[in-house]
Amino acid sequence: MPRSALTGTRIRERRTVLGLRQADLARRAGISPSYLNLIEHNRRRIGGRLLVELARHLGVEASVLTEGAGAALIETLREAAAMQEGGEAEIERIEEFAGRFPGWAALLAARHRRVRELERTVEMLTDRMTHDPFLSASLHEVISTVTAIRSTAAILAETEDIDPDWQRRFHRNLSDDSRRLAEGAQSLVAYLDEGAEDPGTQSSPQEEVEAFLKARDYHLPELEAALPADPADLVAAAGELTSAPARELLLGFMARYRRDAERMPLEPFAEAARAEGFDPGRLAARFGVDPAAAFRRLAALPGGLVGGPVGLVICDGSGTLTFRKPVEGFALPRFGAACPLWPLYQALARPMAPLRAVVEPGGPMRLRFLTYALCQPALAGGFDGPQVLEAAMLILPADTIAIPEGQAQPIGTSCRICPRRDCVARREPSILADGF
Repeated sequence: MPRSALTGTRIRERRTVLGLRQADLARRAGISPSYLNLIEHNRRRIGGRLLVELARHLGVEASVLTEGAGAALIETLREAAAMQEGGEAEIERIEEFAGRFPGWAALLAARHRRVRELERTVEMLTDRMTHDPFLSASLHEVISTVTAIRSTAAILAETEDIDPDWQRRFHRNLSDDSRRLAEGAQSLVAYLDEGAEDPGTQSSPQEEVEAFLKARDYHLPELEAALPADPADLVAAAGELTSAPARELLLGFMARYRRDAERMPLEPFAEAARAEGFDPGRLAARFGVDPAAAFRRLAALPGGLVGGPVGLVICDGSGTLTFRKPVEGFALPRFGAACPLWPLYQALARPMAPLRAVVEPGGPMRLRFLTYALCQPALAGGFDGPQVLEAAMLILPADTIAIPEGQAQPIGTSCRICPRRDCVARREPSILADGF
């Protein structure tokens, strides 16, 4: 039996070691105990976000569950070698090295994972410091208040014969501005400290909604049932959402999710997706929906039904990302603009023209992804209303589907953290030291 076929067995063994009940692990992962039981007995394939979620609750890497510790160690060492100049010469001897010096191999792999984690944190924080609107507004407020205090203090210090009434006014202004400066500085420090402890802290309604969906692997079984739950009740019970705009956004997302689920039932759609090779055009024709709806439905399928991760990104007519479901190796910027070479933006410039392209994000591992992109008018205001466009891009990695051979379109994440130095679409220099 292939090693990957024993993933369920490894999940069961790890859960037993931790003393977790099957029902408890299933609840944390957002699936039913019966479905987890099928997985643990290797009767259901598992991959994508569900695998990552189970691995997180079990305290191991996903690769440990799919391939075993040895394969995970060797793969990490391969990645470390690929990132170093001249490291390719040693790739063929990695298994020999790991076998002869397992302790050193584990240490190097751990250091490499830590370096990659810190690199991702630095990239995210740099993007945040550059584009975060809250941070920019807060700094502007602090500078404005300091300037006001300095001007008032200068008047008091340089004017000897100030009328007592005006003097009292200036003192009151100093007191008010000083209090506003202290409160603003305290809020800014708390915001930065919160972000340092958790780089993924949500600072906008959209991010709150995405965090809610990510915790559920972007799948809402309550809306899949024959008698679905009321979206308003689900939103009201979502304690993670701290703002009314976030709840309003989630309510709109759930309404569209429910419509997609009604037109494309879970099990038949998952079976059809595998049969059609995840081609959203064919799926749209089979179920009588528009391709964008097929995009959304593919991205909402549980990883166990799809067999691998599926990513999705949506933008409006301005190019602003309004929905993000990332996949490993294809980073999506949290702040600022994305790469203009994405098929998503090519589709935005050509409404109703479907695009299919193999892309290769910049990075040491040279991962390739199959993408489908389409832009459609929303027509929310009717034919007489303003033209509102929405573009979507489906992202399929090699773990989910066989990537066609041939030349791939080089792309990046956003210019500031993209390693491709010679890109024709570069807007600003990259902060990364070396290009790939």
